[in-house]
Amino acid sequence: MLAVDELFPPTAMKSLLMLLPLLVGVVVGGVGAVLFSDSLPGRAGSPEERANKLEFELKRMQNRMAELEAKLAEPKPHGLLAKLSGADEEGRRALHDGARRIAEDIRAGRAVNPDDIFRLGQPLMRDLAPLFDRMRIRSQRDSTDAITGELARKYKLTSAEQESLKAWFQKKSEEDAKKWTEMIGRDGTRLEDVMRAAQDVRPDEGLDAHMPSILSGERLAAFQAERMQERTERVDKEADMKVQRLDAVVGLDEKQRDQIFVMMARGSRDYDPSMTIEGPNGPVASTIGGDPREAMLLTLRPEQRATYEAERQRRRDEAAKNMEAMGLTLPPGWDIWDDFR
Repeated sequence: MLAVDELFPPTAMKSLLMLLPLLVGVVVGGVGAVLFSDSLPGRAGSPEERANKLEFELKRMQNRMAELEAKLAEPKPHGLLAKLSGADEEGRRALHDGARRIAEDIRAGRAVNPDDIFRLGQPLMRDLAPLFDRMRIRSQRDSTDAITGELARKYKLTSAEQESLKAWFQKKSEEDAKKWTEMIGRDGTRLEDVMRAAQDVRPDEGLDAHMPSILSGERLAAFQAERMQERTERVDKEADMKVQRLDAVVGLDEKQRDQIFVMMARGSRDYDPSMTIEGPNGPVASTIGGDPREAMLLTLRPEQRATYEAERQRRRDEAAKNMEAMGLTLPPGWDIWDDFR
């Protein structure tokens, strides 16, 4: 999300309504650091360095809350800002009360649920959805232009073929922006869902199915072969990384590494049944089905499962402490398994 002062003039930016996206952004950054970076094994940095970063984030949030409180007594917005925010008296009062309660909780040292802050900003995000949709579409333009240029060079696309591909990317960007907006505004959406969706952006998703409408013959065969190779390499790297993470926790033997490699590979979004999955010792197969986590645990010896559960609890406790340092609660769905699937 762009900084607020890039969207509105300084006078309008003084409104409480426009501070909420800033506050949500601070929370997203802080929670994301705990849930998606600090939880990974083998992370760089000492405990002291992590503590300093958390202290910095806490101070930054406290500064934002102080700024937010200072704006609560200001007049409601007028003109374009009022129109965009839909700030009627009842809505403004609810926003005021919600922000006040969160500010009081943080200042009193009471833990705040990150989802409460996100929900407080949801009405404004819904009202500003058209603006944010256009921002997302523009932000994807560079990456889609780069992909189009690379495909044009590799497969000698004609001008008409390039225009067709650009039109497809444009339509996809608009559909992705619409899905994002629907997810942001949907009742029940959690802050964790937003962070995961933000990490899951892939501009070329669906390209394989579209290219047969542009290419044919040898050019199409070459494209499909290269894309399959790229996907296979992504699957291999992803599975290797996850096996390494698990190995660092429980210490896997060669047979377990092969079995879990296949599980992780088949769980990748890039996996295709036509791929040949090979472990360090050649082609391997897994006969364990069902729930992926249960399948993974079944490959572990009893002492390894105990180690895994102990590490899972240790990391959960550490993440909870880190969130507490920022005045926030840990999302109930946090799990070390997210690192391995």
